[in-house]
Amino acid sequence: MIVQITGKVTYPITLDPTVWIFDDRKLTFSEIFEDGITSEEEREIDELREQAERFNRAMYQQKVTPPVNKSVNRYEKERAVKGTFLMPLLPFLHTSDIHDEAKTAILETSEGEKSVTAEEIRDAYALFAEKGKPLKDDGPIHLYMGDGSNKDEPITGIKKIRFE
Repeated sequence: MIVQITGKVTYPITLDPTVWIFDDRKLTFSEIFEDGITSEEEREIDELREQAERFNRAMYQQKVTPPVNKSVNRYEKERAVKGTFLMPLLPFLHTSDIHDEAKTAILETSEGEKSVTAEEIRDAYALFAEKGKPLKDDGPIHLYMGDGSNKDEPITGIKKIRFE
């Protein structure tokens, strides 16, 4: 499932949201709309850091280099399997180089077309995974405005973004 960015752009591009799970730019839903990381996530991160520090001290005393990356990767893997992730659209819009005269973004969805301003879409986020799984039925992406105005009712089923 892919999403195309076309219209009044210098470089029409095709996005594959299924690979974004590996992208470091992804953010969780709570990081964007619920004032950052939750206390439970912070606690898990702190526990992992403490475990890594204890392990580092023990291994340093034995003069062995600790495999810190393995514990971090394990956390990231668990986070990827359980997380709900969004990707900021701005880096992709910069790559496609939207023309100055483009004022509207037409979102071609499975239910028809919806339009937003070019400024609104620059601050928008694309939901691409819920509970660690790519969006299948009403995907490939859902669009959330950066100001959270449509947090409860995102634009779903987006297949193409066309600038006019």
